[in-house]
Amino acid sequence: MALAVFKERTKKIKAVIFDLDGVILDTEKLYARFWQEAAVALGYPMTRQQALGMRSLSASAGQAQLESYFGAGVQREPLRQKRIELMDAYIAENGVELKPGVEETVTFLKAQGITLAIATSSPMERVQRHLQPLGLLEQFDAICSGHDVPHGKPAPDIYLRAAERIGILSENCLAVEDSPAGIQSAFAAGCMPVFVPDQDEADEKTMKRLYAKIDVLTDLIQLTKLS
Repeated sequence: MALAVFKERTKKIKAVIFDLDGVILDTEKLYARFWQEAAVALGYPMTRQQALGMRSLSASAGQAQLESYFGAGVQREPLRQKRIELMDAYIAENGVELKPGVEETVTFLKAQGITLAIATSSPMERVQRHLQPLGLLEQFDAICSGHDVPHGKPAPDIYLRAAERIGILSENCLAVEDSPAGIQSAFAAGCMPVFVPDQDEADEKTMKRLYAKIDVLTDLIQLTKLS
């Protein structure tokens, strides 16, 4: 099923706010890989499924997640720094790729007068470094980093900030995410959450929060056409 809509739309879609990793950039697989490799290198036998559970989490949420895996003695920051070291070395050699359909979808939405924004847990410097060579940095009306709000995902702060930056009520914004934490953040902010699978499918709790589910990004074209 390419497109599934679960709730009746009561508000006009005026904007689409995208998560970055796993939605725009094909980097979520790298985060999972290098969280796992970093943890193992530092003596923590992290599984791939546990690594996926680290996606899009704020510092405090990430610390809590690691403690649920390995106990109170684990510290997030050394693992995070090792993950950054390994992942940056890989990207420096191999670059990053776009997810399929990004350029087509962005072009269509902009042509329809729909405002575009990004709400990402990544720091702004990394966002700019990855998007600039791909020619996408100027395509978005606002880019918001979880490092610039009081509470990162799964709290609603970043989506509320993105909506404020573009001057559109959150209830008029589609929020496109690939992780449970991102969907929870968008849902709590009052957006219309849209799930696009990347590394795994939505769990039951996530499914209950969705306005819609798509298989690929270009399904947004059809979704925004629906009355």
